[in-house]
Amino acid sequence: MNTDVHHQLTSALTTIISETNGISLSDTIDLLISSDLKQRHPDAFKQVEEFRELLNRFQINQVTISALLKHPVSAALAEFFKHFPLKYNEEHIHLTGAITAEFIYPRLKKLLEGPHKDIYEEKIREVYGDKALPIRSVEDVDRLIRLQENEGFSRYLKILYLPKLIFISREAHEEAAYHMAQELYHKYNVGRIRLKFSLSRSTSSSSEQIPGIDDVTSEDVVLGLYDGFRKFQEQHPHFDFILSPSFRKEANHFDAEKYANRQAHFMEQINEIVHMLDKYPFLVRHMTDVDTVGDERELYRKEHFNEMQSGFRKLQYRGFKIRSHHGETWYTLKKGIQAVDNAMNIWHIDTLEHGISLGINPNKYFHRIYQDLHAKNQKGQPITDKDPLHRELVELDWGFNRGVLDKVLQGTPLTPAEDILFVKAKFHTAREVEHYQHDVLNRMIQKGVTLVSLPSSNNKLTGKFEDYKDHPFSWWEKKGVQLGVGTDNYVTLNTNFIYEMLILLYTDAVNLKITKLLMVTTGETRRPYISHLLWTMRKKLRKNI
Repeated sequence: MNTDVHHQLTSALTTIISETNGISLSDTIDLLISSDLKQRHPDAFKQVEEFRELLNRFQINQVTISALLKHPVSAALAEFFKHFPLKYNEEHIHLTGAITAEFIYPRLKKLLEGPHKDIYEEKIREVYGDKALPIRSVEDVDRLIRLQENEGFSRYLKILYLPKLIFISREAHEEAAYHMAQELYHKYNVGRIRLKFSLSRSTSSSSEQIPGIDDVTSEDVVLGLYDGFRKFQEQHPHFDFILSPSFRKEANHFDAEKYANRQAHFMEQINEIVHMLDKYPFLVRHMTDVDTVGDERELYRKEHFNEMQSGFRKLQYRGFKIRSHHGETWYTLKKGIQAVDNAMNIWHIDTLEHGISLGINPNKYFHRIYQDLHAKNQKGQPITDKDPLHRELVELDWGFNRGVLDKVLQGTPLTPAEDILFVKAKFHTAREVEHYQHDVLNRMIQKGVTLVSLPSSNNKLTGKFEDYKDHPFSWWEKKGVQLGVGTDNYVTLNTNFIYEMLILLYTDAVNLKITKLLMVTTGETRRPYISHLLWTMRKKLRKNI
C-alpha cells in the first residue's frame, strides 16, 4: 500500500476515534465516510468505502475475516492500536508457541550438528514426518512451527514439540524470555505478559519425550525465565510479567520412571513451587498463579479434578490463584460445560481460560448437528463412532424413542413422524444444556471469575465455530463477565495481540465499542482517562502534522 495513503488512513482513524470517544467500528467507519475525507484525501476515502463494503459482506458470510485483516484500513487500525499510550496485557501466552523461527533455528542447528544428531532427527521424524528433514534454514523451522489451515487441535499440540527441543538449559529459558518480551513490547505494544510454561516436560508418551530434558531442573526453568524478563524490565521499567507454571491434565503426562502416577508427580511439582518461593523471595511478586493445560475432552468428571485438588489447595494457602484451560474442547457440549462447573466447584478457579462451552449457543449448535445428521440419514449413511457427531447424537434426550436413534445410527432413512421425534430429542437437549450453561455462567459472574478470550485459538483449533462472528466475546461483555484477552501461541497460530483486537472488533462491529476493547486489553477501568489518552493521540497527531 502507498505510504502516503497509509498515513492518511491512520491520521483519519485516530482523529475520528478520539473525537467520538471510541464508539463502535461500524459507526466510526460511517462517520469517516460522511466526513470531508473524500475532498482532502480521495485515495484514502476510496479505501474506507471499500473496507465498509467488505465489513458488510463479512457480516453476511460473503467474505472471510482474512479479507478484512489484509485490507489497508486494517493496517491503519493496527497502527492506531500499536501507538495507544497504554501498553496491553497479554493474559494468556505459552512459552513454546511464542518463540519465533529466527530464535529457534540457530539453537536447533547446534543440536542437529551435535553428538546426538541422530536422536534429534529420529524424534523430529516421529512427530513431523520424514519430509520435515533436513532443516537448513529459518524458513524450514517456520514452516514446521506454524499450524496449517486444515490442521486441528491434536496436530497443534504435536507441532509445539520443535521449540521444546531447545529448552534444555537455564540460559535457553533466559534468552527466550528476553526475546519474547522484546518482540511483544516493541512490535505489538504489549507491556505485561502472563506466561504459561511447564515446570516439567517429562512424559510417558514417546512422541513428547525430549532429549536432555532431565538435565533441566524446575529452578532452571523458573529462574531462567525470571532473569530474561527481569533483564528486559530493567531496560523498560513499565514492562511487567507473571510466571504461571502450567500442568498438563492428561493421564500420561508425568515422569513414569520416577513416580507411580501423575498425582505423585504433580504434588512433587507443587512442593517445588513452595520451596522456590521460600528460597527465592523475589519470585513471590512474579509467580502468583498456576494453570492447567492440554486436551480436556476426556477430563470432565469429578474424579478427574479430585486428583489435583489437594495440590491446588496448598498453593491457595500460599496466596496463589488458580487458572484453568477448560471449556475449550469437548466430545459433547454438556461435558464441556461440566468441566468448567467442576473446575469452579472443586478447584475454586479464579480465572477460566478459553471457556467457549459457556459461549456456544446451544439451540443453534444442536440444530446444526440435527441438520448434518438428517442430511446423512436421508442419504442412507450410517453414523459410526468415528463420526465426530456420534457422541452428541447418542447423548440426545431420546426418552422412549431410542428406536429412532437406532435407525439414525444404522443409516435407515427416517419417516416424517420419526424425523419429528428426532427434532424433539434435539430440542429438549438444547434447552437442558442452555439452562446448565447459563447457571454455570451466572455463578461465574457472581464469583467474579475472569474469563480470558482467545479468538484465533478458539476458531482455528476447536472446530466449534463456523466463523469468527460466532465468537462470544461481545456477548460475554454485555452480560458483565470480567474479560481478558490473550493470543495462546501467537507464532504457531499466525496471529499477534493487535490482530486479536482487530478480530474482536470485526466480530461485532456494530455493538462493541473501541473504548471498551481498550479497557479490557489494558486493564484500565477509568473511562475518562481512556478518553484523555485518545485525545492526546489526536493532539500529538496534529503537532506532527
